Amino acid sequence: MRLCKIIVGLFGLLWLLAIAILLIGQFGLFGQERDPLAGVFLIPLGFPWNRFIDIAPEASWPWLATAIPLINLLLLWSICRFLGNRNTK
Repeated sequence: MRLCKIIVGLFGLLWLLAIAILLIGQFGLFGQERDPLAGVFLIPLGFPWNRFIDIAPEASWPWLATAIPLINLLLLWSICRFLGNRNTK
């Protein structure tokens, strides 16, 4: 299940990169101009769960958009563990 671990690692790396781009663009770090759309790369990483953000209060939307890809990361990790355990039996 080496491929599965690589996919989970790449997804985690993409998530961290998207958070870094969000922070750099949102706060204008490293001389970058402030960009209100800096978090756009988090949207595809959080599908389909980010469609439920509307339920939460609007003040929490940026925090939820940043954290929601964790659900997909945990799901990928769980699937890898399940497939790995199934192959060892």
